[in-house]
Amino acid sequence: MSMAPVKLWDFHGGIHPEQNKLQSTLEPSSPAQLPRKLVLPLHQHIGEAAEPVVEIGETVLKGQKVANANGYVSAPVHAPTSGKIIDISEYPIPHPSGLSALAIVIEPDGRDAWVEYTPDQDYTEKNPSHLRNIIREAGIVGLGGAGFPSFIKLNPGSQKKIKTLILNGVECEPYITCDDMLMREDPQSIIEGLHIMRHALQAEECVIAIEDNKPEAFESISKAAAGLDGVRVALVPTRYPQGSEKQLVQVITGKEVPSNGLALNIGVVCHNVATAAAIYRAIHLGQPLISRMVTITGKGVKRPRNLEVLFGTPIEELLQQCDAEFDQIERLVMGGPMMGFALHDIALPVIKTTNCIIAATREELGLDRPVMPCIRCGACADVCPVKLLPQQLYWHAKAKELDKAQEYDLFDCIECGCCSYVCPSNIPLVQFYRFAKGAIWTQEQEHKKSDQARERHEFRLLRIEREKQEREAKRAKKKAPRPQAASPKAPPVDGATMATKMREEAISQRESAAAARKTEIQAALARVQAKKKGTAPKTDEPPAADSSTSPAQKSDLDKTDASSTDSANNQQVP
Repeated sequence: MSMAPVKLWDFHGGIHPEQNKLQSTLEPSSPAQLPRKLVLPLHQHIGEAAEPVVEIGETVLKGQKVANANGYVSAPVHAPTSGKIIDISEYPIPHPSGLSALAIVIEPDGRDAWVEYTPDQDYTEKNPSHLRNIIREAGIVGLGGAGFPSFIKLNPGSQKKIKTLILNGVECEPYITCDDMLMREDPQSIIEGLHIMRHALQAEECVIAIEDNKPEAFESISKAAAGLDGVRVALVPTRYPQGSEKQLVQVITGKEVPSNGLALNIGVVCHNVATAAAIYRAIHLGQPLISRMVTITGKGVKRPRNLEVLFGTPIEELLQQCDAEFDQIERLVMGGPMMGFALHDIALPVIKTTNCIIAATREELGLDRPVMPCIRCGACADVCPVKLLPQQLYWHAKAKELDKAQEYDLFDCIECGCCSYVCPSNIPLVQFYRFAKGAIWTQEQEHKKSDQARERHEFRLLRIEREKQEREAKRAKKKAPRPQAASPKAPPVDGATMATKMREEAISQRESAAAARKTEIQAALARVQAKKKGTAPKTDEPPAADSSTSPAQKSDLDKTDASSTDSANNQQVP
């Protein structure tokens, strides 16, 4: 059964620019004509560019993979139609830098023949990991404009539980109506894609958010979602930039995404409605992402409308199909007027992130308004949805004080353009912020390269020093004299044998001392006898105890012998 209406919260700031949406919704969408050639850039998304898997001269079928994902944050590229590969080289791409990048050029054969594919109807029996792999192989990225690979956002990890899945149908930026027309004309594909994403995320509830300036889309989606358990449709007030992920999460859930954090951190995942439809086609029909709805609008075209466009189609051909007045076009903008960027060539191709082409006249751009000095009115701070201080960021960016700009949370800026829109001095504030971000990124890259160079230099010095020490050690070893032959070692002696040997040595020393003392006494007695007789004894021979020795003297000698012997016998070896 249907759930209760969605309670809504609010976010800081925001503006109400002129919508300019009606003119491109007056007629139904239609497929764009098949172009003469398709130029497929291999970098159509956030992350690493894809890598070609085809060669020049090869024939390909519609939906066939022509470039494989190169890295985790990447997406493959598929042939939008059948034809022949006529070139693989660098071509200009739709990017603010205006640079060129590697691209595959296909010459259509007009048959529009599909490659063989196998649909996967019963997705509920599949593991979420299996579904993510199909979505990855289909080359699906976020079609709201960012172009982040969708399979990554469908993989929160085992440690994170997703409470709310939000489908973003707000489309808050002026002029853009491709999501509006998709919700009106094909709501069922969006709902089917929602079920697949919910199964992959195991989300508890789903909310489809639509601004109240799209009543037809709201009615269409509400009918398609009627009776679905856990699915609600929220009609939110029209205010720019409500379609920005962080602001929409806050409006739907009341939770604020932390600075430098992701909605995933608070149990929320947000996807675009066009992404949901592309996932439905990938799972149920087996079709990769090869086209998208694109809004062609602006006062430079007589017939603004929405076209289903094959990737690689030159923008010039789309303008011709919408009766463009090329002499009136002052600037060609990809995206909306708030966050889009100017294109330098009308021959640039449509890519996965191309949601709108504005053929703007000089009147629309307001180029006649001069830039004036900042008057410090504070209007920019009042409308900033991230609660930054745009004026301070402007001063520091202008003065190239990059460290101070970062202190004011420069990288929290979502570049929505609200501050520039309300500035009475017509200062292009967002351009200064983009410049500062680019300068900081360049500076960090230079520091990284410098650190790597220093590490390589230090490693080289260490290697040279190590090699020098090794050479010196080898030379010293060669100069050193050869060692003498080692003398045979005495056999090991145990403790008992050592104690006996020490005891015998002690007894021998005592006996020698007693003998020496006995000799001295005998010599003294001999001298006494000689003195009595008047003769001197020989000093080299000790006198012997004879009959002339008195009993007392004999007793003394005997005691000396006995004492010496007992003392030697009683000597203890420690």
